[in-house]
Amino acid sequence: MVTSEYLQTKYKTLEDVPGLGPAIVKQLRSVGLHTVEGLATATVGEVTASGIGEATAIKIIETARNTIALKFITAEELAERRKGMKKMTTGCSSLDAILDGGLETQSITEFYGEYGSGKSQLCHQLCLAVQLPEEKGGLNGGALIIDTEQVFRPDRIIQIAPRLGLDPKDVLKRIVFAEAINSNHQMILLENADEVIKENGIRLIVIDSLTGNFRSEYIGREMLAPRQQQLNKHMYKLLRLARAFNAVAAVTNQVSSTPDAYAGSQPVPIGGHIVGHRSHTRIYLRKGRSNLRVASIVASPFLPEREAPLRITERGIEYTEEVAKGQEVKP
Repeated sequence: MVTSEYLQTKYKTLEDVPGLGPAIVKQLRSVGLHTVEGLATATVGEVTASGIGEATAIKIIETARNTIALKFITAEELAERRKGMKKMTTGCSSLDAILDGGLETQSITEFYGEYGSGKSQLCHQLCLAVQLPEEKGGLNGGALIIDTEQVFRPDRIIQIAPRLGLDPKDVLKRIVFAEAINSNHQMILLENADEVIKENGIRLIVIDSLTGNFRSEYIGREMLAPRQQQLNKHMYKLLRLARAFNAVAAVTNQVSSTPDAYAGSQPVPIGGHIVGHRSHTRIYLRKGRSNLRVASIVASPFLPEREAPLRITERGIEYTEEVAKGQEVKP
């Protein structure tokens, strides 16, 4: 298991941490804290939710954090540490180009767009791209996908695999799947994911879609504040996992149209400022002419705003000269 340099620890399991007996370890795991990395990045409130007293919670969190690098450093040191971060191909050359090589580990990339824009198709392809060896742009790891809209199809994974040079017989074994039936279940799945991530060598965490359950359950203006609080907590956990395991975090998001929208205006992604601020790179997917799709970088702290054409084919999401002209591409 590869972890972020920020969160490398000399302890491999919770049992190794000084002062953690079997009873405390059992309590921690009851609230989804299964690893040292998870404990080190947990809040006091998350630990006390297990029934552990506040004083003890503070002490054991501090013990776990003392084994990792959580301190002020120079920008030069940060640049050196960032060399441990990786880029993962999307499996589409035009999309990789505007992303300067692919999706970055230890950050959240959000893909939003209207129904049929290709969000879930891209998620399927990312679950394969992560399995590629590093010399081919992958992370040689597994994928964890939380499906909230019942759209994940193993058959599509098998269909795309040959184009990426992967054996269709093996790819499904490296994808860990869970279906979230509501927002609370969705949050619990992620909160309990650290052990699954560690045991399966997960390097990609996908939530498709991030906001669907929250949107359907928190209805009305009076429910906006609690919805945003829960979304903030959910995305904060996702980011912590991505950093702890040096993984790529990718989420899809639904959109809505505003009442005052004018012709040609972009739909608005759900989740407001909370999702906007927590997502490091936001990519808008839309339908273009001639059955093409267009991916636009809307916001990123390190990438300029630019666009890439792509097409959804039987072979996945791709863009070549033949694909651009709508010609059939042989496997």
